[in-house]
Parts: sequence; C-alpha cells; structure tokens
Amino acid sequence: MMIYDSILQTIGNTPVVRLQRLGPADQNIYAKLEAFNPLSSVKDRLAIAIIEDAEKSGALKPGQTVVEATSGNTGIALAMVCAARGYRCAFTMPETMSKERRALLRGYGAELFLTPGPDGMGGAIAKAEELAKSDPRYFIPQQF
Repeated sequence: MMIYDSILQTIGNTPVVRLQRLGPADQNIYAKLEAFNPLSSVKDRLAIAIIEDAEKSGALKPGQTVVEATSGNTGIALAMVCAARGYRCAFTMPETMSKERRALLRGYGAELFLTPGPDGMGGAIAKAEELAKSDPRYFIPQQF
C-alpha cells in the first residue's frame, strides 16, 4: 500500500487500461483514467503544474494569494493545491455559477468575488485582473 505525505503526490500517474471490446481484435485501444486524480479531474494536473511552475520561476512566493477567474473545475483544483501548499486563494466568478461549486471552493478556504451574471466570464476575468493589479501580494495565473 502506498502512503503519501500530501494529497498533491497523488496527482497524475493515473492508470491506463486496455479496452478489450471497443475495437477490432487486431487493434489496441487504451483509456487514461483521469478520474483517479484526487478531484476526479484532469484539471488537477493543470493546477499543480501552474503552482509548481510559478514557484520555480519566482512568480509565486510564500505569503502571496493566488487570484484567478474560474467557472469551476480549474478553480476547485487550484484551491485544493493552494490549501495543500499553504497559499491563500481568491476566485472571481459570475454570480450565476452553482452554489455547489461555490461551496467546494469555500471548503478549500477560497475567498470568492462574485461578478454580475450578465457580464459572464469576461466580467470575472476583468475582476481578477483588477484585484491582481491592486495588490502585489496577489499572483494571477491567467488561465484564460
């Protein structure tokens, strides 16, 4: 049995399974099971890569807050990584996003800034950029 020191160590290295009955007998079809990531999403890989790259480049330093616009899964994955790494995080999102997504983000300690629904993701992106410009303690990955 594998024992990990951090949930982040479980991201990636998901199994590959040969699908036995989906194609011709003389061909192999494989599926990568990304649902084996901690949040059951390929976005887990993206989130850890964003944070690790920012740390390595010096763009993200201890004490900074990660701020980003999100509509869901990438933000939730970033919130998980930030919680595990000890970073504060804040997300901007249209007020029309589901209460369940908001609850997941808050569960990881994220601060939420809701933007007017009619402004869509454009409004959320603009708010994230505004926050990042207002305070050097904010780091914005700019996934969009």
